[in-house]
Amino acid sequence: MPSRILGLLIPAGATADARRLVLARGLRGLVDGAVSVLLASYLRDLGFSPSEIGVLITGTLLGSAALTLGVGLFGQRINPRRILLVACGLMLATGLGFAGVTSFWPLLLIAIAGTLNPSAGDVSVFLPTEQALLTRTVTPSSRTALFARYNLAGIFCGACGALLSGLPIVIAKTQDLDLLDAQRSGFVLYALAAILIAFLYRGLSPELDVDKTQVSGPLSKSRGIVLRLAALFSIDAFGGGFVVQSLLALWLFERYSLSVETAGAIFFAAGLLSAFSQLVSAWLAARIGLIRTMVYTHLPSNLFLVLAAFMPTAPLAVAFLLARMALSQMDVPARQSYVMAMVPPEERVAAASVTNVPRSLASALAPAVGGYLLSLSSFGWPLLLAGVIKALYDLLLMLQFRNQRPEEEERFTTSQTTAR
Repeated sequence: MPSRILGLLIPAGATADARRLVLARGLRGLVDGAVSVLLASYLRDLGFSPSEIGVLITGTLLGSAALTLGVGLFGQRINPRRILLVACGLMLATGLGFAGVTSFWPLLLIAIAGTLNPSAGDVSVFLPTEQALLTRTVTPSSRTALFARYNLAGIFCGACGALLSGLPIVIAKTQDLDLLDAQRSGFVLYALAAILIAFLYRGLSPELDVDKTQVSGPLSKSRGIVLRLAALFSIDAFGGGFVVQSLLALWLFERYSLSVETAGAIFFAAGLLSAFSQLVSAWLAARIGLIRTMVYTHLPSNLFLVLAAFMPTAPLAVAFLLARMALSQMDVPARQSYVMAMVPPEERVAAASVTNVPRSLASALAPAVGGYLLSLSSFGWPLLLAGVIKALYDLLLMLQFRNQRPEEEERFTTSQTTAR
């Protein structure tokens, strides 16, 4: 029975290494989801203002960008398992640092140097290496399906983590414990999860190690298309930075006075919708192509985000947020698969890093601005800005890349032409 359940994690044609990477993504998503909701409440209880919380969130994203840049510059020549194990060490130190430090400036340094992920999504130092390794564990025809399962594991477990984020507070209230100490336990669990994830990485096959004969410069053949994609992804990420999960939770706290437990339940429901949309994404991409999947699902989600900003009551706002989350992450496996498909194998780590670093940098700018706006007014300005900016990205992506298809989609185009 366990082997049958684990078999559902990967599509046909993928290896056992793919299963390990998907499991690691799920475990990381679980603790990311918990701390992304808990973070805003914990920092508020420490006495920080919305502006200061926004700056700390910006620090975490800047740190992710710097670490991801390092992977892009040196990852082609380093054992990928070593990169992932070092990242686990940073994750362990980050969790312990947030649990033990309460002053603003030391916390900011830990945020910048660490791995904390306030989005519970796809902004992480682990991603470039994992994405490149995933591509080596599966056939091209199953690549998008594997990326869908990889993201499904992360988002579903992130939703479960969000639901569990309120548990420390519930325990503190029922057992008459110190509230801050209870919330710190979430960051301790984050640190302990790093140890479990490291064991998964240690079991990866030596066959996934870098082939020295294929090492090239960071980018060569694919430089042009990767830089164009990186520029567009940066626009999307800048908009997304206004609605990272920690900042969205802060908006719900400030605007509607929701509790952490309620916010966690909302993000759990949103995560479930988002998780299972990943499988629909793979199905849709196989029929209309990767670029159209990205755009046709993303545009409506941004409209729902804009509408949520104007809702006068929490139930209406939550309804639009849930509608948005049912669609907003369907572009992720398609985007990841598209980048990996459009570059040669020896440049995939560099391509993943070059497209993720600008995303991290761009998204890092927005939370500080969003936190400042929330300190002035509880209106959903961050949501409004996010929806408009991300819609602009969708239109530009469709305009520039609608006719640039990966090799496996060429037969789809050819069959359409023949049918006519």
